[in-house]
Amino acid sequence: MDTGTSGGAASFRSGRRPLLRSAISGLAMASGACRTWASTPLERLVVPDRTRLLAGNAGLRCAIGATGARVEKSEGDKASPAGTFPLREVFYRPDRVAPVRTALPCRALRPTDGWCDDPGRPEYNRPVTLPFDGSHEELWREDGLYDVIAVIGYNDAPPVPGRGSAIFLHVAAPDWGPTLGCVSIELPALVDLLGRCGPGTTIEIAPS
Repeated sequence: MDTGTSGGAASFRSGRRPLLRSAISGLAMASGACRTWASTPLERLVVPDRTRLLAGNAGLRCAIGATGARVEKSEGDKASPAGTFPLREVFYRPDRVAPVRTALPCRALRPTDGWCDDPGRPEYNRPVTLPFDGSHEELWREDGLYDVIAVIGYNDAPPVPGRGSAIFLHVAAPDWGPTLGCVSIELPALVDLLGRCGPGTTIEIAPS
């Protein structure tokens, strides 16, 4: 399993000011589809080390895998994948946050959403519907870390069993603890960032 974090809380709250232009204030909490952001999408996000994510001329605090970032990644190694990958789609918790403004494909999470991390199953590194009898992650989490997630297109075209699964850009833990393979930033910055991303946006993670 490559997506959990060492820290967690019943809910995520941040008193920090967003580091990118806020997209939150104009969002309504009514249910509905994600809405497209009008600006030109960023071409590339860069994670040059364990604590920074660069987006255009903005620098954001981030956390990555507990063992750094590796080109030769494997399931359960607690490492983020090193390389350049597309952003596939965005999920959000409709009971906690508003629909995300983004040009990426986007939908609301459901309590039955999961992600298979079982290398022995044909659904490996794919979304699944719960209940599911193979090893999996639940995307509907209590700790708030998956209130907004963007799927990073690692090991998915097609998935290679054992090379790692469920790699997301998601909400950071309140204590900024490392992840088990994902990249995390605080919630307001994540919402703002996804407002500047589209189907051509990639994320580059440097080995560390």
